[in-house]
Amino acid sequence: MSTLEKHLHLGRLPPRPAVPGGGGQSGSKMRMGPGRKRDFSPVPWSQYFESMEDVVVENENGKDTFRIYKSGSEGPVLLLLHGGGHSALSWAVFNSAIINRIQCRTVALDLRSHGETKVRNPEDLSAETMSKDVGNVVEAMYGDLPPPIMLIGHSMGGAIAVHTAASNLVPSLLGLCMIDVVEGTAMDALNSMQNFLRSRPKTFKSIENAIEWSVKSGQIRNLESARVSMVGQVKQCEDAASPDVPKAIVEGIIEEEEEEEEEDYEGRGSLNKRKKEDDTETKKEHLYTWRIELSKTEKYWDGWFRGLSNLFLSCSTPKLLLLAGVDRLDKDLTIGQMQGKFQMQVLPQCGHAVHEDAPDKVAEAVATFLIRHRFTEPIGGFQCVFPGC
Repeated sequence: MSTLEKHLHLGRLPPRPAVPGGGGQSGSKMRMGPGRKRDFSPVPWSQYFESMEDVVVENENGKDTFRIYKSGSEGPVLLLLHGGGHSALSWAVFNSAIINRIQCRTVALDLRSHGETKVRNPEDLSAETMSKDVGNVVEAMYGDLPPPIMLIGHSMGGAIAVHTAASNLVPSLLGLCMIDVVEGTAMDALNSMQNFLRSRPKTFKSIENAIEWSVKSGQIRNLESARVSMVGQVKQCEDAASPDVPKAIVEGIIEEEEEEEEEDYEGRGSLNKRKKEDDTETKKEHLYTWRIELSKTEKYWDGWFRGLSNLFLSCSTPKLLLLAGVDRLDKDLTIGQMQGKFQMQVLPQCGHAVHEDAPDKVAEAVATFLIRHRFTEPIGGFQCVFPGC
C-alpha cells in the first residue's frame, strides 16, 4: 500500500523546492550540468547499515526466516517497518541520518512476502499474522528481556506497528510512530488501488531502469534513496535469460536532461537511433519484475486500515504521527490531535514515501520526539527544535 496514497494525493502536493548543490539530501531532479546524466546505478545496503542477518523464527509448523538490517550498539531500538511493496532498504538513508543524531540502535525488517524474507505461507498478509511476525522476531532476537523498543512504520508498516502495539506483542514498547497512514484516507482510496497497480510497469529491463522509473514517476523523489531502496522492490524474472545477455539490455537508459544547444544534427540522430535500438531490446527481454504482486493481497487491505485511528489512539505509549499533508487527517485523528493524545508533525513537499523523500527531516522529528520524552540523548551536536503541534 505504500504507493497508494502517493498516487491519490500527488496532484495536491506543492512543487518541490530546488535542491542546493552539495546538499546532503538528494533530489530526483537535481541538475548535473549540460549534457550530464544522473546516476541510476544501485547502491549496496552496506553503505547505510552496519550489518545484515537472517532471523529464524521456529514454531510448530516449521521455520520462517526474516531478513533484518541493523546499526548501532547502545540506546533504544528503533524497529522499522516498511510499506506495502517496499522493503527494509527503504529505511537506508533515514537510518544513516538517525544514527548520527541520537544514541540508538536500528533494526529494519523485511516483512513477510517482501524483500529477502522467506516464510512458509507467503500469501497470508493479514494484520494479525504480520503483527505476530514482528513480535516473534523481537523474541527471537532478544529473548525474554528485550531492550526498550520504538515501533516506526510507514503506510502498511505503520498499520502493522499499531496492530502490534495494540496486541501487546512487544512488551518493552516505549513509543509508536506512524508515517503517512490515516484510516480515513486509506479506506477511501482502496477502490482505486487496483487501477493504480495496473498502471505500473510490469517489468524492467534492468535495476537501473527500475530506479529511473521510481524517481521519474514520483514514487520516490529522492534519487539517493531510490538507488538503494528499489533493489528490495524488484527481482530477476524466473524465466529471464542468462547473465550473459546483450549489454544494451542493461544499459542505454535515455535521460530526460536537456541536451546542449550546440549539439549537432548528427549527434541527435545518433541518440534517436540508440533509443530505437534500446526499445527493440526491451521488447525482446524483460529481466526484472516486482517481488510481490500487491494486487493479489486485496483481501487483506481492509483489515490493515479499518479501525486504525481508534486503535492508534487507544495505545497508551507516547505516539508520533508524521504526515506529508494536513489534509490526510481523518475525523478521529483530528479530534485526538486537538486533545493532545499524540504528537503530530507535517512535512510538506514530500510524496507518500516521506521517510525516503525527506530522510533528514523525518530523522529530526523522530530524534526530537525521543529526546523530548527522555528516551535517549543527542549526539554529534544535534539540536532539538520542538514543533508547535
